Amino acid sequence: MMIEIERKFLVDTNLWCPKDSGNLIVQGYLSTDKERVVRVRIKGERAFLTIKGKTQGISRIEMEYEIPVNEAEILMQMCHDFPVRKKRFVEEIHGMTWEIDVFEHKNAGLVLAEVELSAENEKIELPNWVTQEVSADYRYFNAWLSEHPYATW
Repeated sequence: MMIEIERKFLVDTNLWCPKDSGNLIVQGYLSTDKERVVRVRIKGERAFLTIKGKTQGISRIEMEYEIPVNEAEILMQMCHDFPVRKKRFVEEIHGMTWEIDVFEHKNAGLVLAEVELSAENEKIELPNWVTQEVSADYRYFNAWLSEHPYATW
């Protein structure tokens, strides 16, 4: 079992510029219950099934398993609503790994940065392109975005 501790921020796209072409991620949700989220994700030539527990502060249980891509494609057909599509960019800044997601399709216009921590109170130095923190705002969870697209806000 793994505990995911993550902070999320909006990104000022006037200040942030991708350093590469990113990686396409397509993910769908088999369950979006707030007690448990079950996600299937296809990322390039790999696929994963992920189960996340209820969020407590900025922490939650996360278990992830690699699965065959053809099985992920079948599971994707069983998912709620529409899949979330995004390009992910990874940057190392001040010793931390930042994942910047540029959303596509119905969530186009949304750009989020996430950083995983080893403890909730871990100090981090924010990049200059980070704006508002949205870690506790459920609207920025990908499971929510799969049912309530950013384009409709």
